[in-house]
Amino acid sequence: MDRPSVRRWAVAVIVSGAVAWFGMYMHNIADLPGQDLLSVETSLPTLITFVLVVLWFVRAIRRAVTWALLVWAWISLIGGIISVLPLGILPFEPAQTPMHYAFHTLYAATQVPLIVVTSRWLRDARRDPQPEAATDAVDQ
Repeated sequence: MDRPSVRRWAVAVIVSGAVAWFGMYMHNIADLPGQDLLSVETSLPTLITFVLVVLWFVRAIRRAVTWALLVWAWISLIGGIISVLPLGILPFEPAQTPMHYAFHTLYAATQVPLIVVTSRWLRDARRDPQPEAATDAVDQ
């Protein structure tokens, strides 16, 4: 990957990670009673997303971290969908209202950019025998 490409990937990972986090944050703050940034339901996913995005910049583990980001986004997307299904094992707090469904739609939709970016990075890295070689100039 050439130097401008590496910079574009870095911006794409940061922005898509932020969008994914923002969707989760908006869902939790708006739709779950009594939530704030320090609530476990918000702070733990915030920490996971932040740490994974930061670790993406560690060249030696970038491929593994990209996989972790991809899995994290899929877990969020699938969890956002499954948690509104009328399954007897799930609690229905808050009430299953159109507003609740709208926030789950927002939450799920904001995971898509991170899924796309990480999937494309992994695809491009597979095509390039040394995808990290060009990053040396950027990392210095």
